[in-house]
Amino acid sequence: MNTVWTLQRLLPDSPHVATVARWTHATWGHLDPTRSPAERLAETHSECGEAGVPSVFVALAGETPVGTASLIIDDMPSRPELTPWLASVFVHPEWRRHGIASALVKHVEREAREAGVATLYLYTPDRQALYRRLGWLAFESVDYRGETVTLMARSLG
Repeated sequence: MNTVWTLQRLLPDSPHVATVARWTHATWGHLDPTRSPAERLAETHSECGEAGVPSVFVALAGETPVGTASLIIDDMPSRPELTPWLASVFVHPEWRRHGIASALVKHVEREAREAGVATLYLYTPDRQALYRRLGWLAFESVDYRGETVTLMARSLG
């Protein structure tokens, strides 16, 4: 497997928007089973901003998408005071263990910092170790839509 990959901003007219929407729906759709794949696609389109919040990034191996991460205003409606969020960090299983997730997280952090964001938030059910290695701090464990997740924050100052 060619392990060369690049990161780029996902624009609304990109042919990869549908792939990213499929990944996010398949991976996290159970947290909101009322949302259809078409609604997820529309949401992904709306998050493809030109800079700052919101933004979606994609890791590409050549022209093939292999990972994604987003910078969005709200990822947990029950916690509106927390904003913005690192969300939807996903790497295709065949491409894991190549540093792509870490690079995507750092890329979103840089985008947020350049947009003047002081603190970034995320939630994760099972990737706390990855985020801790990248400097994130856990601050609360909550039940979110039937799943126990850890809320984490990263100061960008």
